[in-house]
Order: sequence, then C-alpha cells, then structure tokens
Amino acid sequence: MSMTNVPIGEIEQTTHRALVAHGADDGAAAAVAKAVGVAESVGNKICGLYYVESYCTQLVTGRVDGRATPTVTQPRPGSVVVDGHMGFAQVAFDAGFAKACDSARTNGVCGFAVAHTHTCTSLGYFTEQFAKAGLLAIGATNASPRVAAPGGLRPVLGTNPFAMAVPGNAGDVAFQFDFATSAVALGTITKAAAAGDDIPLGWAVDAEGTPTTDPQAAVGGSLASAAGYKGFGIGLLVEVLAAGLTGSNPSVNVPALKAPEGPPHDLGQFYLVIDPDTYGRDNLDGIVAVLQAELADQPEARLPGSTKEPATSVDVETDLWEKISNLGA
Repeated sequence: MSMTNVPIGEIEQTTHRALVAHGADDGAAAAVAKAVGVAESVGNKICGLYYVESYCTQLVTGRVDGRATPTVTQPRPGSVVVDGHMGFAQVAFDAGFAKACDSARTNGVCGFAVAHTHTCTSLGYFTEQFAKAGLLAIGATNASPRVAAPGGLRPVLGTNPFAMAVPGNAGDVAFQFDFATSAVALGTITKAAAAGDDIPLGWAVDAEGTPTTDPQAAVGGSLASAAGYKGFGIGLLVEVLAAGLTGSNPSVNVPALKAPEGPPHDLGQFYLVIDPDTYGRDNLDGIVAVLQAELADQPEARLPGSTKEPATSVDVETDLWEKISNLGA
C-alpha cells in the first residue's frame, strides 16, 4: 500500500478547503479541520481523514448544516446547554466551552449538554480540552444502534463511547481514556469479514441472538457489550446522559452515520466538568502521583494517554490523500 507523509498542518488546511468547497462556512471548517488534524496526530485514523469525504457529501445532501449558528443557554448556574441546530458537534462545543469552564470554576461542577449535532467522532478530543484548562471532565455520546442487550436479539444501543480526561499540574493532561462500550469496534468485524477470518466468541451475536465466530453473521446481527452486563450498564449510562439529558436521538433512532442521504444525525453529548480546586487540587495531584509512581517500574504499564506525544506529520494512504485533496480543488 502506497503511503504519503503529510504534515499535520497540511492535513488541517486541506480538510478546511474541502469542507468550504462543499458548503461549510469558514468557522465550521476550521473547527472540524482542527479535530481531524488532532485525530491523525495521535493515530486515531477512524476519526481523522477517513471521515472527511462523508462530511463533504453530507454537507451537500443536508445531513449536516455547515453554517448553523449554535444557541447557548445557561438554565441554572451549574449548567450550560448548547443547541447545535444540526450542525457540526465541534462548532457547538466551541460555542459553549468558555461558559462551561466559567460555570465549573464558579460552582465547582458544571453539567454541559451539547444537543442536536452531527457525530462528534472522537469524544476524547473534547474532554482533553477541559483537562488542558485545568478541569476534570467526563464525557458521553451515543451513536446508531449496533449493540444488543445481553441475551437480546437486536441492537438497542450504539457503541456509546465514554471518556474522561484528568488535568495535570502544568496545563497538560495527566491521563485520559476514550473507549466504546461495545466489546469491539464494528470496523474490526468488517475487516475480519473482508479477510475471511473468524472472530472470537464474545464479540458479537447473529440475528437470532446466538454468539458467533462468523464475522458475516455478526455484521447481520449485533455487537456484544464489553464485559457483558457491566459494559451494557455503562452503555445505558451513556445513553441516558447523551440522549436523555440533551433531547437528542436515542440510539435506536439514530440513522446510519456515514450514509450519504437521510435525516441529520441529531446526536447529543453530555460532559460533567469538575473544578478540582473546589475539593483540594492537591488531593487530585497526589492521587495521580501515587498512580504514576506505582507504574513507573512496570515498563509495559502506563496511565492511558499519559505518554503519547502527538506527531507533527503522519503517513496517509496515498489514494486517500489524493481523494481529500481533490475534494478541495
């Protein structure tokens, strides 16, 4: 497979041009392009350039409004709500971010709801921003239905990502994680199907709800939750936060995310933002220090997201890079 090494700055600029060429305004294009660049810089390919063609197509068909102006309200001192009006999640988040930070610092905690947007792709991209501002953040978002309940016959939840980012003591991130609550990503199963490989039991069930090792049967069935009932419980927590507290679509009503045609995603995200100073910042720093010390002499162990440095350039499949470049031509 032919690869091309591309600077992250060029990835952002090329993505920006492609989005503007397909109807996004300059501000929306800049916000999404930045998120794409960050995803590529940390090796999160699925949330990077892989999504740009879909963004462009859905701008044209109206599945996402690239010129939407979010509405920000503060119903109570410790809550901030943004209505994204079916625009990009990155734009809606940016519109309410500063107010959410101020609310958390004033009240000790803020519930930050982002409603009625396109998929946010990488949830950790957003929780990380709070951590860099010195705040601890927990985030949740849902997605189109892929995951069945344990013992169930059909999908009722999305892969429903859950994320947390913990601030360091120098404007950095001490550690963070961002994971789906399904046993595995759907892309892992479709990749196995394309290669003709079996999948392990516990990843998915077929259309009758029977655990399967056949990836083709899994594609026609449902993903399983990570750790069975435990993962399903966390998936339900995410569903309640992301849909129940934002008025956005429940997973069962979310249309296929990458389909060119169809209604808007109408997804929500919910962030619990905490100011550690309220409870004694030294307490948090002390716990992080203890964890770091315990792992220091274990070479294969680390706090998640604590050691990875973003790349300044990355290898991109040449065909993909040419496609994205042509979208902005």
